[in-house]
Amino acid sequence: MRAGYIENHGSVENIKIGDVDNPRIGNLDVIIKTEFAALNRLDLFVVQGWSGLNLKMPHVLGSDGSGIITEIGPDVITDLHVGDRVLINPGIGCGQCSQCLSGRQNFCSKFSILGENKNGTYAEYVKVPSRNVLKIPDSYPFDKAAAAPLTFLTAWRMLVSQAQIKSGEYVLIQGGSGGVSTAAIQIANYFNATTIVTTSSDEKTAKAKEMGADHVINYNQIPNYAKVVFKELTKKKGIDLVVDSVGTVTFNTSLKMLRPGGRLVTCGATTGPKAELDIRSIFWKQLKIFGSTMSNYQEFHDVMKLVLNGKFSPAVDKVFKLEELQDAERYLGESNHFGKVLIQI
Repeated sequence: MRAGYIENHGSVENIKIGDVDNPRIGNLDVIIKTEFAALNRLDLFVVQGWSGLNLKMPHVLGSDGSGIITEIGPDVITDLHVGDRVLINPGIGCGQCSQCLSGRQNFCSKFSILGENKNGTYAEYVKVPSRNVLKIPDSYPFDKAAAAPLTFLTAWRMLVSQAQIKSGEYVLIQGGSGGVSTAAIQIANYFNATTIVTTSSDEKTAKAKEMGADHVINYNQIPNYAKVVFKELTKKKGIDLVVDSVGTVTFNTSLKMLRPGGRLVTCGATTGPKAELDIRSIFWKQLKIFGSTMSNYQEFHDVMKLVLNGKFSPAVDKVFKLEELQDAERYLGESNHFGKVLIQI
């Protein structure tokens, strides 16, 4: 089958398009003919590699995907059939440990993400456990279905499960043009919060407002935006909840904008993982900092129900062909996109 893969770590130029072996189904698996797949920053990190990442090469990239079931394992007992249209939950637990059996799959010691430690979705066919697929309505488009899972499940767990967002709160979303951030804008609106978004251009500002953001700040035009947020937008109250997956560049500013008792939730660090913190501000203001990774299966189903019912709509920026995967990854790395970048298989 045709796939986008690497044979060794390095730069985007290491990504190849060619033939790899078809996946072999397991007793509890399904095989999906992929229609669309979505890019994530994780792709770039996997291509670069990190200490302790030991992949069996060639390694197929890609976490998100949608398609049609073509084969079902003999021990699958769920209501799935060949020909079903499905989207994929990219977070995979072992399904047997105490964490998985208690509904905390993302705490499983063997938890992994498609495209990270397992072959992913940039291929004509992908194998996943049957518990990791969700049927989608005939009317729901494959491109939107591929764009939704990782970003919406991540944002839902961050805002709802971890930070426990409340109606009427001021929620600030750093770097509001990526997949997780555009999902977070919609989720915050769903809970009747006032959303404040930072972004890098007038074009992205307009798109964030179209997405439903109440206030959008172009940080290139207003580098000292923390004062604007505090004095003008929150009337000196401060922010109740900050969503920060940017990391080094924004983390201290995010903490500074929080009101006493405020919360910060993070799922990533695209500009780097290290920041120098004034610990005094954390204990004096009694701040809460939450880490969040992916979601459990219940959270995935909760937010996907809202997506498939039209309450949320994944933002799709641009669609590339599989043969253009290198160009797509470069485009993602330039951070000029708004929403998800997709691959049509």
